Amino acid sequence: MESKNLQFKTNLNCGGCVSKVKSDLDNAEGICEWNVDITNSDKILTVKADGITEDEVVAIIKRKGFKAEPLSS
Repeated sequence: MESKNLQFKTNLNCGGCVSKVKSDLDNAEGICEWNVDITNSDKILTVKADGITEDEVVAIIKRKGFKAEPLSS
């Protein structure tokens, strides 16, 4: 399967927020790499996905108490 970039608008506002989801995203099957642009007003989470779905990424973020909404490409 070809890897693709998924993007999400989140409410991960700072490094502390990002650190709370880091372990789950690092260990999620189907995520090659990820990062959050906390300088962007929409706090864009970009995930290089290799088999994980948008819904699965949203579920990971929500389990940690944050919001994530897929950006349409």
